[in-house]
Amino acid sequence: MRVVWQLAVVAAVAMIGGQCVAVVDGHPWLTLVLGLLTAVLAVPAYRWVVGRTERRPVAELSGEGARAGLGRGVLIGVALFAVVIANIALLGDYEVDGLGSVSGAVGLIGFMAAAAVTEELLFRGVLFRLIEERGGTWIALALTGVLFGLAHLFNPDANLWGALAIAIEAGGMLAAAYAATRTLWLPIGLHFGWNFAASGIFSTEVSGNDTQQGILDSATSGSQLITGGDFGPEASVYSVAFGMVLTVVFMWLAHRRGHVVPRRRRAEAVEVTTTVPR
Repeated sequence: MRVVWQLAVVAAVAMIGGQCVAVVDGHPWLTLVLGLLTAVLAVPAYRWVVGRTERRPVAELSGEGARAGLGRGVLIGVALFAVVIANIALLGDYEVDGLGSVSGAVGLIGFMAAAAVTEELLFRGVLFRLIEERGGTWIALALTGVLFGLAHLFNPDANLWGALAIAIEAGGMLAAAYAATRTLWLPIGLHFGWNFAASGIFSTEVSGNDTQQGILDSATSGSQLITGGDFGPEASVYSVAFGMVLTVVFMWLAHRRGHVVPRRRRAEAVEVTTTVPR
């Protein structure tokens, strides 16, 4: 029942916040405030429900190292997406025509913050962590990656390839980031940095959502294999390739730090998930 309670509490915050953001669509400053408020409230909600159902310190959201973890994650996410866009631009499939909408970018900060925090709490904080206890790190990484990809099939302009790309590049990478650090701050920052770079800076679609309202006035054209088509650059082969590389790096770190939980060794899994993050 702890899985049910944890998912229900975090999902409730996400849905209520999402509805509030949807109501003020078109008002960037209200979107910023409500989005950030959703992100902020989701954290104590997760801490409360996990603490009540598991009766342990919620080490994966420890305040110690939170700022550094978030900062590193944001930098990695922005840099990673910038590399993807740079490769697409080198082929002439991404062009900048000038400045776009600063106010639009402001609203996207709130929107993407709410999405990054609630999705990481749901998929990595609850699902990955609890599946890992029973099946080990690799099974948890694969299963939650697939679920993360399937969840994006409900987005506008979504397609099967886009969902598969998300499962590989983001589902695997973000789970590996958590496995390497045993803290949710890095994957939250990475998730936000990637999404905000895609929408708020480079003005491209994010997972099939029309978020082309960022700082740059840009246009994408050319092969769907390179650009990702209507789904956005997340369905680009460059995103899949670079996401896989970073997944390997994070898993190497997880192995080196002794954070990889073997299959069917629940006692060790519980010990790892309750250890204070490095």
